[in-house]
Amino acid sequence: MQKSQDVLKTVGGTPLVETKRVVPRGSARVLVKLESQNPTGSMKDRMALSVVDRAAASGRLPKSGTVVEYTGGSTGTSLAFVCAARGFSTTLVTSDAFSQEKRDHMRALGANLIEIESDGGRITRKLIQRMMARAAELSGTANTFYADQFNNVDAAAGYAPLAEEVWDQSGGQVDAFVQAVGTAHCISGVARVLRKRNPKITIIAVEPEESPVLSGGKPGGHQIEGVGPGFIPPLWDEDLVDDVLPVSTSEAMEMSRRLAREEALFGGTSSGANVVAALRVAERLGSSGTVVTLLCDSGLKYLSTGLYSAGS
Repeated sequence: MQKSQDVLKTVGGTPLVETKRVVPRGSARVLVKLESQNPTGSMKDRMALSVVDRAAASGRLPKSGTVVEYTGGSTGTSLAFVCAARGFSTTLVTSDAFSQEKRDHMRALGANLIEIESDGGRITRKLIQRMMARAAELSGTANTFYADQFNNVDAAAGYAPLAEEVWDQSGGQVDAFVQAVGTAHCISGVARVLRKRNPKITIIAVEPEESPVLSGGKPGGHQIEGVGPGFIPPLWDEDLVDDVLPVSTSEAMEMSRRLAREEALFGGTSSGANVVAALRVAERLGSSGTVVTLLCDSGLKYLSTGLYSAGS
């Protein structure tokens, strides 16, 4: 192993592993990219590095500036991590709807947190919009940079290396890529690269069954953290996606627990949702295909929640 002089150089380069037990006989193989092995335990380290460094390079983020953002936790943690390494401050708007571990992690990395009360712990469109409004208000303060993840075009660029890693690690054998949608930056950034490599690749988006807005349904409350904001993301590009699969919170949670017990893959609820959808796609493709999806973050972020707490 080589030593690194910069902790930020440890972002990316995560393993790609094949699932062994959850895939039914006769289905395509399902490969899972372990984004939980990024420094903060989340794929969001990739976009945070892109957003902060590009903002600093362009002068939008002053040398002694503060990054302001709304967050369900993983984006905020990643921004706090990058800013701690680069010497910037962070002020983050979040909510009690998201895990205590995420909120504690952000604080540990030096972030100033503002918490918005949720409706019974549910993630809803109204909650996300209230968080966004508060962050926008704070961004009016001098010496700040508003990351505004839903509208930030620099975020998707952070996921282009992920796509190149997937292609190389799979030996160029990717028939379908599956990813749950929050801001839509990850699926967009990966799809654009993989489509250049394989124009016939199938791109599948995943959303909460309780809030199927990408499928044309009505927004609703759910408990799949990090995805399904209850509205169509501003930078969502439906032309990049071949299908949208809904997955319920209960299905996602059960699969997350199965992945931990049966595959030793320890992720959050969105990771479970990804694999539920990937298995459906694998069944369609048959035994000769390859489906790739992401373990979006680490299960360590959810130990106090209903996903992994005692009795779950």
